[in-house]
Amino acid sequence: MNEWTRAQWEQQKQAPLSAFYLYTPMCGTCAVASKMMDVVEQLVPNIPLGKANLNYMEQLAYDYGIESVPCLVITEHGEVTQKVYAFQSVPHLYELLKK
Repeated sequence: MNEWTRAQWEQQKQAPLSAFYLYTPMCGTCAVASKMMDVVEQLVPNIPLGKANLNYMEQLAYDYGIESVPCLVITEHGEVTQKVYAFQSVPHLYELLKK
């Protein structure tokens, strides 16, 4: 999964469905979620998926009301439809993105 800048995210979120995975490098739960997202990325190749270290995107955290990491921000046509904090399983994440 590629690292996105804020500008790249703003462009990609205009797609019919897209997701932005936010993490911090010292977060153990984020390390597990990152591995899950790598698998999910392979399962949904047509959906734009990007990631970013939230330590470098402080304003994004404020703008989207991010409460904790890991966080998966899901958008439809530019509008945030869901913020996922509980990365329960790969099948759960897959279902969220395969609506």
